[in-house]
Amino acid sequence: MSNLCSRLIVASVGASLCLFLQTACSKQKSQFKMPTAPVESSVFVAPVENISDDFIRGMDASSVLVEEKSGVVFYNENGEIQDVFKTFAESGVNYIRLRIWNDPFDKDGNGYGGGNNDVKTAIELGKRATKYGMKVSIDFHYSDFWADPKRQTAPKAWQGMGIEEKTQALYDFTTESLEEILKAGVNVGMVQIGNEINYGMAGETTVINVMKLLRSGSDAVRAVSKKHKKNILIAVHYTEITDVDKIDRAAATLQNMKVDYDVFGLSYYPFWNGSFENATTVLRNIREKYGKQVMIAETSYCYTAEDGDGFGNSLSGAGDTVPGYPASVQGQANLIRDVFDAANKGGAIGVFYWEGAWIPVGKDRESNAVLWEKYGSGWASSYCSDYDPEDGGLYYGGSSWDNQAFFDFDGHPLASINVFKYLKYGAIAPLAVEEVPDISLASDVGVPLKLPEVVDVIYNDHSKNQKVPVTWNAEQLNAIDTSKGGSYTITGTIENGAKLSAFVDIMWLNHAKNPSFEDSDTSDWKISFSGKENPTDFQRKTDDAHSGDYSLHFWSAENMEFSVEQELVGLEPGTYQVYAFAQGGDTTPDAHLELYAVTGNNAEQTASFALSNWRDFKKPTVTLKITDGTLRFGIRANLNAKAWGTFDDFTVNRISD
Repeated sequence: MSNLCSRLIVASVGASLCLFLQTACSKQKSQFKMPTAPVESSVFVAPVENISDDFIRGMDASSVLVEEKSGVVFYNENGEIQDVFKTFAESGVNYIRLRIWNDPFDKDGNGYGGGNNDVKTAIELGKRATKYGMKVSIDFHYSDFWADPKRQTAPKAWQGMGIEEKTQALYDFTTESLEEILKAGVNVGMVQIGNEINYGMAGETTVINVMKLLRSGSDAVRAVSKKHKKNILIAVHYTEITDVDKIDRAAATLQNMKVDYDVFGLSYYPFWNGSFENATTVLRNIREKYGKQVMIAETSYCYTAEDGDGFGNSLSGAGDTVPGYPASVQGQANLIRDVFDAANKGGAIGVFYWEGAWIPVGKDRESNAVLWEKYGSGWASSYCSDYDPEDGGLYYGGSSWDNQAFFDFDGHPLASINVFKYLKYGAIAPLAVEEVPDISLASDVGVPLKLPEVVDVIYNDHSKNQKVPVTWNAEQLNAIDTSKGGSYTITGTIENGAKLSAFVDIMWLNHAKNPSFEDSDTSDWKISFSGKENPTDFQRKTDDAHSGDYSLHFWSAENMEFSVEQELVGLEPGTYQVYAFAQGGDTTPDAHLELYAVTGNNAEQTASFALSNWRDFKKPTVTLKITDGTLRFGIRANLNAKAWGTFDDFTVNRISD
């Protein structure tokens, strides 16, 4: 609630008027004008089709208070010092998420870190969010420190309790905390009971006990909501969105155990949690199958690969970014826009960004460590050691999230922060190359290296696969010795001066297609056999494969005659070696197996071999000269009934000129 609403309600002017004022305050809208048409910006944002005005454009801002206590200053776009919550509201954020731990302090009152997020902290931050017209989502972890799939430790005060006593303690804590927050004037619109509870909650791991705790938390929220005549949404929160069946089972369990809730929330970090399409599918399934509202409870992305505080980052940008979304301000804007799009397509009510203001408290790790310990502005302090000895107690330190904030390391807002207010109508920016992806390729020993003359680039409007000419570094090219194996890096430059690298491996390439049958498309292989039944099958059994999981398996109750063959064209002229691996047994002396290879008008080359025992792999090999670029190769078998075995790892190497 705003301060005005609080004062009016406290005036006790009658129950009906009080209810009217509370309702009016709960519907308080952002005081900042949002765009009504596409706008010009330094970042491009494609509009999200059919996104509603009340779609939750959320921000977790739990670390703000300890950041400020540590000396962090936030600015607005004009370079003026400004309350970060006002900046969020101006950028289109309409909901603030705040985590709550029961007692994140040691016996001497030292904070565990990560924001020291107790109820008092949530109230102070929640009042600031309410001041600028944003609703607040309270995220009860029901722990004294981080609760996630890795750990769900009961609060110190609850440890040793039986499930019935703990259920009552959770009800009391939820009730008392929420009452205190509402009485302080915080406009609570949602309460999350538990955080990423896939494997437990508050120290309980059995499904029955977790469901008891959830029902208790839900009952508490409903009771407080009814008392204050508010419609507070109740959310549950899971992760591992990539496992569609597991998430479905979680929703089914909630339904079967009669847990009363409104919103099924899921963490979705695209650099860890799979495709946008999968996220949409999972959200839609929960909404349609179980009749629940859905949301993305957490997401984020980096705007730089740099580390701002000397602690290291969860997402470094060095090879672990999402393809097509570079570690840049535009890349961050594009990815977050696409998360909102995926959620909207799945019928979600909104998306919360996780910790968009958790920036460095300074640039020097040694001096930062003093602030992290004193104010709790790092992810964990050493004081958490007794409570969380196996994680926070070992690896305590700063923020691993500073490169995923919407502010630079000095507290100035990035252009990408405005993605929230651009979602409906979009933003227009001059077309520019945003990224030139590096390329990797392999080349045969003894064959002249051919680098591409044009490369793909990604523009800021996220259009891909635009071919542009590239100039490769001649000095680096000339230094490559293709007569032997080796790895090289060659830099290239496109017309606008942007650079990329080509990572080249000179090696004996295997020219066989799908050589180990791991690809489900086996159309490159031709199986021929006599008789009515094919004695072969593409078998998934790791123990029978030379490598990987698949191999070509054979067995028949009758005598068998068959071949497996592949044809190649476009090979560089030269001398080639062809081989394969085979294992099996129960063959008679007159059984015959041979590897063969033939090219052009040259005579066929063959290598006969015999099977001896399980996993006693034979390696028949032939060598031949190829001049016309064609090769036909394979294995022929003429075997007795009940002989068995597998073929795997066919290889075609160019070994010399």
